Amino acid sequence: MLKRKMLDRLVNWKNSKQKLALLIKGARQVGKTFIVREFGKTHYKNFIEINFEKQPSVKRAFEGDLDARTIILNLSAMGLGTFEDGQTLIFFDEIQSCPQARTAIKFLVEDGRFDYIESGSLLGINYKEVSSYPVGFEEQVNMYPLDFEEFLWAKGISQEVINRVRESYDGIKPVDVFLHERMMKAYHEYLVVGGMPAVVKTFTANDDFAETLKMQNSILNSYRDDISKYAGKEKILVKKMFDAIPEQLNKKNKRFILADLEKGTTAKKYENASMWMTEAGITYNCFNVTALEQDLSFNEKRNLYKLYMHDTGLLCAQGMKGLQSELLSGNIEVNEGGITENCVAASLAKKDIPLYYYDKKSRMELDFLVNDGDGILIIEVKSGKEYKRHASLDHAWEEAGSKIKKRIVLSKYNVEQGDNGVIYLPIYMAMFLCYRNCRPTE
Repeated sequence: MLKRKMLDRLVNWKNSKQKLALLIKGARQVGKTFIVREFGKTHYKNFIEINFEKQPSVKRAFEGDLDARTIILNLSAMGLGTFEDGQTLIFFDEIQSCPQARTAIKFLVEDGRFDYIESGSLLGINYKEVSSYPVGFEEQVNMYPLDFEEFLWAKGISQEVINRVRESYDGIKPVDVFLHERMMKAYHEYLVVGGMPAVVKTFTANDDFAETLKMQNSILNSYRDDISKYAGKEKILVKKMFDAIPEQLNKKNKRFILADLEKGTTAKKYENASMWMTEAGITYNCFNVTALEQDLSFNEKRNLYKLYMHDTGLLCAQGMKGLQSELLSGNIEVNEGGITENCVAASLAKKDIPLYYYDKKSRMELDFLVNDGDGILIIEVKSGKEYKRHASLDHAWEEAGSKIKKRIVLSKYNVEQGDNGVIYLPIYMAMFLCYRNCRPTE
């Protein structure tokens, strides 16, 4: 069983005094169902799992009155399990397929006899069919593919080793050379394998990359099937955008150019398609900002953006053929560093941090900007040897130094505190960035 950070989150939720229903959002196959199932079976006397896609007949329990007594009576009559007060967790999986169940959460939570977890991969798709959202009765949390730390756990690397690396990060001091080399090797594997649980299990079980790639392609095909099944009239546009991600990230500036998909098109035409992929958890948007000012969201331009895949391993399998061997050998400079930049974007997104970049007429290009307390954190990703050459970072400091709290350059090299105030970190330390910036989903 893969060790996941979400398990601690679930235990904390169970122990909370004023317990709401917990809604777990995330893309398909990131491990939502598995982790809830394991949690329910080990922390509750009774665990009742209802999947509205696999068990469509259960929807009938929500067709009449939505008071808690009627619903529980209907579910119990269907022989789903033992409903014991204070000892039962009820799991509504793929709840987007039963909008009335989402509406009923308010009444079920008010009833107070049982605990409820909801989950779904395409929760934003059926939002118009939900007559009333359970505002104030539902706590939301996002679940993602394994982050790099979880990947290290899967490889059998101890927490003691990770803590040693963390000490170097906190103290801004070099990591032991042998340990640095081992961490970089693991990171190269992570770039290619990614963090989808089924893929990680396949890779760690036999180190057979052919089987790993086969599993990745299976997941990609399931995403394409979802697009065909659920994207409705937007499915052609969604497919165009989805298939274009590798090519767009292969460019030097990484910005997603809609004109490359269709000459003369407008951002408005593809707006719903982009939103569909974001709602499905497949992609992360990184929006352009026009000024180095806090709050960054005040200056965002939503028509200018980069589009990152939620899993870098899937990105490699999707359209960057032949790069896997280069990355495994340590050559992270391939494809203009798009793979490594995607991995850093995903690392930040897994902490629920909004993604922003800055581009001032191509004179000053900054990869990632993060609101960091009373200032801005700038993160640059450098895949080559010239990692200490960062004209854009220097220009930013000259123009807005009082507003910039910290400047970090991520590369394949060890920790170093630069004379110019820039902190140089090995790219695997992206897993430690911005922990205090993490915020719950509202």
